[in-house]
Amino acid sequence: MKEDQKDLSCAAFQAQLPELIGTGEKIANHPHVQTCDLCRALLADLETIAEAARQLFPVVEPPDALWAQIESKIKEESTVGAEHQEPNRSGGPASAHKPN
Repeated sequence: MKEDQKDLSCAAFQAQLPELIGTGEKIANHPHVQTCDLCRALLADLETIAEAARQLFPVVEPPDALWAQIESKIKEESTVGAEHQEPNRSGGPASAHKPN
């Protein structure tokens, strides 16, 4: 039987923490955090670390024309590649010749 969320041990709560974080729910409202100073402090530390990490790698939106430029470059390279492709020589008389 599943333990009451408020009566979880710290170890049990901390084992569930990655899953809880993954849900996107506000973990500070979790019953165990409401009653446990240790886990509340742990959660505050994790939130501080997560915020610092977000500041290290800010989200930068690519320019509007980026995908059009990428697509254009791919088409250009495909066209150039097709023009410089050597004809397929397999199966011709020269390849059928076996050395003695």
